[in-house]
Amino acid sequence: MDKILVLGQTALELGLVNALVVLALFVSYSMLNVCDLSTDGCFTLGSAVGAMVAIAGYPWLSLPAAMLAGVLSGFITATLQTRMGVQSLLAGIVVNTGLYSVNMALTGNKPTLSLNKTPTVFLFAKNLMNGSALQGQQALLVLFIVIVLVIVLLRLFLRTKLGLAIRATGSNADMVRSSSINPTFTTTVGLCVSNMLTALSGCLTAQMQKSYDINKGSGMLTVALASLLIGGVIFGKDKPMSLRLVGTVIGAFLFRLVYTLALRLNMPAFMLKAVSSLIVIAALSGSYFKDQLPFIMKRLGWHGKEGASNAEAR
Repeated sequence: MDKILVLGQTALELGLVNALVVLALFVSYSMLNVCDLSTDGCFTLGSAVGAMVAIAGYPWLSLPAAMLAGVLSGFITATLQTRMGVQSLLAGIVVNTGLYSVNMALTGNKPTLSLNKTPTVFLFAKNLMNGSALQGQQALLVLFIVIVLVIVLLRLFLRTKLGLAIRATGSNADMVRSSSINPTFTTTVGLCVSNMLTALSGCLTAQMQKSYDINKGSGMLTVALASLLIGGVIFGKDKPMSLRLVGTVIGAFLFRLVYTLALRLNMPAFMLKAVSSLIVIAALSGSYFKDQLPFIMKRLGWHGKEGASNAEAR
C-alpha cells in the first residue's frame, strides 16, 4: 500500500510541474493554433536561469527571472514567424537549436549543475511546514499553489479583450485582421505567455530535483502534447474553458502515472520514448475511432446476422 501511495505521489508531483508546459501548449497550440517547437529548449532555458539565480542566493527571484527568459524566447520565436516570414515550425526549430548554445553559455559551459546545497523555494516551504500536518509534502503544496494561480490567472486573461483576440486569431486570422486587430501582436503575446509558463516549469523542475541538466528538456514537447491530448479527450472543446484548463492538469497527471507504472514494471529507460509516442498516437486517433465505432459495430453485427442466416440455410 505504501508503494502505491509513493507511486501516486511521484506521478502527481511530476504531473503538476509538467502541467505548466501543458498549459503553455494549451495557449499556443489550442488557442493560437501554433505548434511551437521551441518548447524543449525553452524548458531547459528556464531550468538554467532558475538554477543559476538560485545558486546566486535568490531562490524566489529565480521564478520571475526564468519567466522573463521565457518571454524573451517567445518574443524571438514570434518575431521570426510574424515579422520575418519564417514558417512557424521552422522558427521553433531554429530557436530551439539556438537555445542549446544559450543555455550552455548561461551555465559557464557546464552541462550539469547540482543544487543539493542551494536554497530553493521547496526548501523554504519545507522549513515553513516543519512540525505541521503537511510536513514532507512541500513539493506538492508549492506546485499545487502555483498551478491554481496559473489556471485562475490564465482563465481571467483569456476572458479579457486581448485574450479573446488571441483565441480569435487562432480560429481565423483573416477575420481578426479585418476587425482592425493586429494578428502579429496577438500571436506575439500568445507565444510570450506560452514560453513564460514553459520556462517556469523548467525552473521549478530544476529546484525540485535539485539539479540542472542540459538535456533535461529533451522530449518535453512530446510529453506535453500527449498530456494535452489526453486532457482534450477527458474535457472536449465543447466544455467550459475552466474545465478544459483543469483537464490539461489531469492529462499531465495521467501521462506521468503511465510513465511511472512503466518504470515500476522495469521497462528499459530507452523504451519510454516509445511509450510517449504510443500515447500521442492513441490520443490523436481516439476521436477518429470513436466516430467510426458505430459503423464498425454495425458492420460486425451485419456480418454476424449474415453468418447466422447462412448457417440456418445449411
